[in-house]
Amino acid sequence: MLTRRNSLGWLVTLLVIAAVLAGCGNKETGEALAEPLPSVMPSPLVHTTVQLTPTPFVLGPLFDPDLDLWAGPVDVPLELQIPSLKVDAPVLGVGLTSENEMDTPRGPIGDSIWHTAFWYRGSGIPGEPGTATFAGHVNDPLGLPGTFGYLQKLNPGDLITVHVKNTTIDIRFSVDQVKVYSIQESSDPAVLAQVFGAGPVSGTGPQPALDGLSHITLVTCTGYIINGEYDRFTVVYATRSN
Repeated sequence: MLTRRNSLGWLVTLLVIAAVLAGCGNKETGEALAEPLPSVMPSPLVHTTVQLTPTPFVLGPLFDPDLDLWAGPVDVPLELQIPSLKVDAPVLGVGLTSENEMDTPRGPIGDSIWHTAFWYRGSGIPGEPGTATFAGHVNDPLGLPGTFGYLQKLNPGDLITVHVKNTTIDIRFSVDQVKVYSIQESSDPAVLAQVFGAGPVSGTGPQPALDGLSHITLVTCTGYIINGEYDRFTVVYATRSN
């Protein structure tokens, strides 16, 4: 529940990708069987094995539901792991800045923030039906790779894991596709709905996905630096696989 302002907070998704860029700093058929003849013999016992479909683990609340969306970053009990890229990053739950832009914290040279993943609290909860959005820096102030420095190297089928800290619980996702958008393309509401889910874009907050599945998106900047900012975004789309 938002404790101040109005639904504007859910509508600012149009600014979110731009904020991520600024935050990065510098990139049965068949024949029917005939009816059986009656028999005077007793039917043998038939042992039927019922296979139960396991219920996917669903996270509970990750932060105080009364926390203002404009409050600063908060620790959440998650780690984002991308084995093929050797990424194992702590996660911060971020909201909006005073300019109504997604918060992507930065720090001095050597600060661990450059190797942290940011989960947007206005998006879905990882593992639940819907879309959870993560951002990460492409590089640090020295130009060295940040959390998502090699995001474009991911391929369909690659594993992304949201690990619940201090447990053995892993929520696994399989990469569907990797796309690069220009700044102009990234402002298209249809693209934004793919990246953040339709709810935040339409102003209703996170909503279940139309396909009923759980998705995550990873976002970072890429391309050329123009006037101190990258001119493109890399977005990775993935769907829960367990």
